[in-house]
Amino acid sequence: MNINFTLISQAIAFSVFIWFTVRYVWPPLLRAIEERQKTIADGLAAGERGRHELELASQRSSDVLRDAKQRASEIIIQAEKRAAEVIEEAKKSAKEEGDRIVAGAKADIEHEIFSAKEVLRQQVSELAVAGAAKILRREVDAKAHADLLAAIREDLK
Repeated sequence: MNINFTLISQAIAFSVFIWFTVRYVWPPLLRAIEERQKTIADGLAAGERGRHELELASQRSSDVLRDAKQRASEIIIQAEKRAAEVIEEAKKSAKEEGDRIVAGAKADIEHEIFSAKEVLRQQVSELAVAGAAKILRREVDAKAHADLLAAIREDLK
């Protein structure tokens, strides 16, 4: 066998193999590699977008949480103010009710005092009439002296 012929035939076979590979095998492989690179690039970009959106969502949640805490503290402050107002209103109402009760009690006491004075005046006048009747040893007519008793009552007031 001839070594030159073998080398030349191997070189030709290799050249045909390279031409066939470049012509029919290489383009689909390049397309697959490019598609894979594109898919990987898209995945990385999506990951970056996701991370960025996560950071934005974290910031938004922090803002919302801060706002919620602020609103909660404002509501608590308003509730405390309202509670203080309700307590003050209740104190004022209780004081007014107490003053009204005291005023009513004073009016009742004054009425009782007036009634007691009237009863005492009537008893004193009856005792005076009875004493005068004993002194005079005769019965004094109450109707005849009603004007006199009325005048005495007016003087005592």
